[in-house]
Amino acid sequence: MSIALGPGRTPPAQLLPWLLVGLGTVLLPWLGTLAAAGQWNWVGLDFLEALGLIATGLLLRRADPRHCLTAAATAVLLLTDAWFDTTTAAPGPALAFALTTAVLIELPLAVLCARLSLRALARA
Repeated sequence: MSIALGPGRTPPAQLLPWLLVGLGTVLLPWLGTLAAAGQWNWVGLDFLEALGLIATGLLLRRADPRHCLTAAATAVLLLTDAWFDTTTAAPGPALAFALTTAVLIELPLAVLCARLSLRALARA
């Protein structure tokens, strides 16, 4: 498996599953921050994203073709998160933060997950 990162740049196939697991794990402390702020709707959504990234990475590591299901679901969750973050943020720093995380994190991860899912389906 080869996921293109740019011209001539692809991560080793064995690195991608651990990258997904790591990114999902990094979200877990963020859930505490959201919970402390009482933003329970975002806790639920971000928890599902973390779970999706971790599950996709673990299934991908085992070469389990079901990773296409978790990858597709995670892509949808990430797109939903980016959409609602940017449309519900107050103008100013909150909106700037929402746009930055959408463009630099959520949307690229959604594309990666969608590509993983589509490639697995194409092989089936």
